[in-house]
Amino acid sequence: MDHWAVLGLEPGADAESLKQAFRRQARRWHPDLNGNDPAAEERFKKINEAYEVLSDPRRRQAWEAGGASHAGHRDPFASGFPDFHDYVDQLFSRRRERRPATTPPPPPPPVQAHDDLETAVCLTPEQALDGTFVEVELSDGTTVEVQTPPEAGDGWRLRLEGVAPGGRDHFLQLQVRTDEGLRVDGLRVLYRLDLPAPDGALGSSAVVPTLEGPVRLRIPPGTSSGRLLRLRGKGLERDGRRGDQIVEVRLVVPDPLAEDEEALYKRLQELLRE
Repeated sequence: MDHWAVLGLEPGADAESLKQAFRRQARRWHPDLNGNDPAAEERFKKINEAYEVLSDPRRRQAWEAGGASHAGHRDPFASGFPDFHDYVDQLFSRRRERRPATTPPPPPPPVQAHDDLETAVCLTPEQALDGTFVEVELSDGTTVEVQTPPEAGDGWRLRLEGVAPGGRDHFLQLQVRTDEGLRVDGLRVLYRLDLPAPDGALGSSAVVPTLEGPVRLRIPPGTSSGRLLRLRGKGLERDGRRGDQIVEVRLVVPDPLAEDEEALYKRLQELLRE
């Protein structure tokens, strides 16, 4: 298996490019984000193996020499797939722990302790998809230009290490939303649909916005709050890949209830207890 090709990199890419490519591919193919698709599970395993080999100097050297790169390596997903963010954080932390010991550099000069700073940056779906340059003004008036990664998502936090006065970090909070309430995460589009409780219980239909215009969505009977409904192909498209739109249903109850509504809910409560 060509590990470079699996991650979409040219041979010899540096460590930071390797990290970014792994994070991007792992997010794209994580089973939890692909409806437990067996093909996605297999692809995710290959992506994990590629990163494990290329980020470990000894295993990478053995693989490049044509030898086995996974001798004695057990399947880390034999018992299931972990949460995407927890898995990536743990993996990158483990990589830092595996670095060979070196003489530590001299400690930096003391800096005054401050809270980290954060700036909200609004992106259009198109800017988030391909990446774009944004200018951020720091507290001392300095302006820095930052390129956002492709396929970024709403809620992402980008860390600008040590750029703020006093050696502080500055964070960019990405907001990728539309006026209709759509949120973009990579190629996926997310939308929360508020629905009257009877419509969820009995089934109904609702008009929901998409990036291409409103569509009618069928709500199956017995739909509870938190249920995710998929609109296939209604996400963003890049490099021949197209995402879906995920609609999260949230059942709502009128507040306050009218007298007749309260009577009906009381009767339903009695029936459930019986």
